[in-house]
Amino acid sequence: MTVIRQDDVIQSVADALQYISYYHPQDFVEAVHEAYQREESPAAKDAMAQILVNSRMSAMGHRPICQDTGIVTVFCKVGMNVSFEGDMSLTDMINEGVRRAYNHPDNVLRASVLSDPDGKRANTKDNTPAVIHYDIVPGGTVDFQVAAKGGGSEAKSKFAMLNPSDSVVDWVLEQVPKMGAGWCPPGMLGIGIGGTAEKAMLLAKESLMESIDIHELKARGAQTRSEELRLELFEKVNALGIGAQGLGGLTTVLDVKVYDTPTHAANKPVAIIPNCAATRHAHFVLDGSGPAHLEAPKLENWPEIAWGNDGKSKRVNLDSITPEEVQSWKSGDTLLLNGKLLTGRDAAHKRMVDMINRGEALPVDFTNRFIYYVGPVDPVGDEVVGPAGPTTATRMDKFTRTMLEKTGLIGMVGKAERGDTAIDAIRDSKAVYLMAVGGAAYLVSKAIRKSRVVAFEDLGMEAIYEFEVEDMPVTVAVDSSGVSVHKTGPKIWQAKIALKEEA
Repeated sequence: MTVIRQDDVIQSVADALQYISYYHPQDFVEAVHEAYQREESPAAKDAMAQILVNSRMSAMGHRPICQDTGIVTVFCKVGMNVSFEGDMSLTDMINEGVRRAYNHPDNVLRASVLSDPDGKRANTKDNTPAVIHYDIVPGGTVDFQVAAKGGGSEAKSKFAMLNPSDSVVDWVLEQVPKMGAGWCPPGMLGIGIGGTAEKAMLLAKESLMESIDIHELKARGAQTRSEELRLELFEKVNALGIGAQGLGGLTTVLDVKVYDTPTHAANKPVAIIPNCAATRHAHFVLDGSGPAHLEAPKLENWPEIAWGNDGKSKRVNLDSITPEEVQSWKSGDTLLLNGKLLTGRDAAHKRMVDMINRGEALPVDFTNRFIYYVGPVDPVGDEVVGPAGPTTATRMDKFTRTMLEKTGLIGMVGKAERGDTAIDAIRDSKAVYLMAVGGAAYLVSKAIRKSRVVAFEDLGMEAIYEFEVEDMPVTVAVDSSGVSVHKTGPKIWQAKIALKEEA
C-alpha cells in the first residue's frame, strides 16, 4: 500500500500551477515557432512574434504568460493501492494547492473564479474551487493532469447532438468561424465524440492535455478513424484562413486532438473545446516518495525572435488625440500608443451604463479618451502592474453604443473581433477599435509605465485604472468607417490558401 502525504499533494499542485503560469509547454513553443517561420501574412507573423517574445520573457521573469491565469482543471487518476496521510479530503488538498499557488507572494496569479455565478458573482479571492475529475484505477500511484484554462478560450466551447449520419468534419468547419478570434489562435482544438453530452465535453477537455504531435502523425499516417479526423480537420481548419489572432494567415490551429468513446445508437454527441495561445498544462505522478519535481526548461529552448518597432507603426499621443486623427486611421494600420489610457471591462461597463441610465455623473471623464479592456494581474516587487493583456472585446459589445454616444469616448482597445452591434456603433460614432495581441500579457505590461486606480476600486481587477503607456503595440481592427480586419483578413487568406492548393 502506497502512502501519500497530504502536504506532498498540496505542494505538488501549487508548484505545478506556478510552473505552468510562466512556462509554456516546449512542444507549444516549437509549434508556434514553426508556424511563425512559414507564415506569409505580415499581421499574423507579427502576432506570433509577440507571443514567442512574451513566452520567453515570462520564462525568464517567472511572471504569467497571460493575465487570465485561468480556472484550474485537474484530471486525477487514483490508484486502488493508495492511502493518504492527512486529515483533508483529496479534493480539499487539491484546492489548498490552488489557494497557495494563486496567492504566492513572488508570483501572484489573478483570481478569476466567482461564486454565485448567476447572482452576486463574488470573487472567491483564491481561484478556488478547481474543477476536478477523478478516475479510480489499478496501481499504487496518483496521476495528475493539471491545467489552467483561460476564460476567453473556454467561452468558445461548442456542443451538438448530431444525427448518426451527420458529418463531424462539416459541423466543426461550420463552428470554427463562429468562434471568432476570442480564443486567441493559434492554439489547439480538442474534439470529443460519443458517450453522452457531458462525456463528449469531458473527452474534448481531456484531449487538450496531450502534446502537439500532428506532424509526427502526418509522417506515419492515420491508423484509426479519430486519427483520420485529426489530419482532415487540421488541414481544413487551417484552410479557413482565420490565422493568428483572427487577422488572416496560414496557421489557425497547431494541432487537433480527437478522443472518442462508444455512444447510443440514436446519438452522435460532438464537442469542441479550444486551447489558446496561453496553453498551460502539466503532468506529474505521486508515488509516496515526496512531492513532484517539474524540471525547469532551458532558456535556449526558446527561439531568439527580434520584435520591436519596425518603423512602419505610427506613434500616437493619447493625451492630445483628436477625433479627426482617429478618423484618418484605416483597418490594418499598426500603432504605438503613448500617454494615458483608461481601463474597464465587464463589471465596470455594466456599472457605468447603469449610472448613465439613471442620469448619474460618471467618476471619470471619457471625453476624447480610449478605454482598454483588461483585468491586470497584481504587481509584485517593483512592477508598476502585473501582466496586463487584453480581454475578449465582444463581451463589451452590448455596452458600446451607450459608451460612445453618452461619454465622449472615441476609441477602445481589446482582444479579437467585434460583433456587428459594436461595429455599427463604432461606425455611427466615427470611433475606432484597436486590437492588442492576446497571449502576450507580460510583453504588454512592459509598455505600462504608471498605473493607478481612478474609479470602482471595490471591483478589484475589474476596477477602472489609468495606465500611462509607452509604445504599446496595437492594430486598427475596426476603423471609423466600420471596416473590420477580422472580416477582411480571413477572406483574403482563405482565397490565397485555396489558390496555393490548386497550383
